[in-house]
Amino acid sequence: MGTHVIKMPDIGEGIAEVELSVWHVKVGDMVVEDQVLADVMTDKAMVDIPSPVHGKVIALGGEPGEVMAVGSILISIEVEGAGNAKEAPVVKEAPTAAPVVEAKPVPTPVASKPAPAPVSREADERPLASPAVRKHALDAGIQLRLVQGTGPAGRILHEDLDAYLQQGTAKASTAANPYAERNTEEQIPVIGMRRKIAQRMQDATRRAAHFSYVEEIDVTALDELRVHLNEKHGATRGKLTLLPFIVRAMVVALKDFPQINARYDDEAQVITRLGAVHVGVATQSDVGLMVPVVRHAEARSLWGNAEEIARLATAARNGKASRDELSGSTITLTSLGALGGIVSTPVLNLPEVAIVGVNRIVERPMVIKGQIVVRKMMNLSSSFDHRVIDGMDAAQFIQAIRGLLEQPASLFLE
Repeated sequence: MGTHVIKMPDIGEGIAEVELSVWHVKVGDMVVEDQVLADVMTDKAMVDIPSPVHGKVIALGGEPGEVMAVGSILISIEVEGAGNAKEAPVVKEAPTAAPVVEAKPVPTPVASKPAPAPVSREADERPLASPAVRKHALDAGIQLRLVQGTGPAGRILHEDLDAYLQQGTAKASTAANPYAERNTEEQIPVIGMRRKIAQRMQDATRRAAHFSYVEEIDVTALDELRVHLNEKHGATRGKLTLLPFIVRAMVVALKDFPQINARYDDEAQVITRLGAVHVGVATQSDVGLMVPVVRHAEARSLWGNAEEIARLATAARNGKASRDELSGSTITLTSLGALGGIVSTPVLNLPEVAIVGVNRIVERPMVIKGQIVVRKMMNLSSSFDHRVIDGMDAAQFIQAIRGLLEQPASLFLE
């Protein structure tokens, strides 16, 4: 038997270090070729690290949240044959070879200890735990597969069982008395995608001179057109939301406002205006906010943009969007859909200089030609970098989008 060492790969783009986001295996697991071992996070995307070999995991090179240098040891796998390791790795964690007698500690309530959320494993999955911990769980009537382990490689400790019991007691108390005091605390490490989002948002608000501009738009005619097109072509071309119409309006308006379809390199003090309109579409995923990019939106039809938005959103939510699909945008569109509220102040996606925010549609009474009528109204809440974009230009750009959306036939006139 030998050892095959997998090192942190060079992901390219001059990246010297990446963050280990999550392990998909633990010490003792048998793995096969092409099985995903871990996810690592670059500045732009989550990257899967697959196994090149069959074997047994004998050592993990880091913990989730740890920033590791390219070329450092990521994982060691015991394989048939000689392997590729020159010397045996240090095993960080291994299954217990024989029963070890451990004294069961007396549970001591600690107010500041977080109660880990229950986890769900397969019924036949055997989580890592010592014999003493297994007996502790049996005596307490706890299913180990529901307990989150905080020890090395996810090993379940006595403290994890106590926290799980405390959590159950707190839930039972709250269910019995909905006005009971709640004094639990939970500490959540900021790692992976959440860390990258935090860094990017902090960097954007620190470096750019944000200002926001809000305008209301009557989208009654636009929504009627959308419904009509869906009834006529939805079965063959796919259903349309409002987003591809807004993307089309942005593409048309940007012809007259090229300074807004731009990137600003504030270190080099250079503004780059682009002819191509690469629209970033802010998308919520389980790991946080991601911005996949609809490339060359100016060259796509209404349905072409709709199809690409849907494809990219699905890829982002499933964690399958590539680095190329998550980079290179020139302007961003963000929408919370039905939760969009009345107004928002979106944060710029640097190095872009503009972001267009879509709020929810509401029916409101409006006065038109002296008559009160019910119309579908929607606000656009957009932010700009005042270092590059003047307030007048921003206002005129949004007014141009408003005119296009309120007279939707103009979206398709050249």
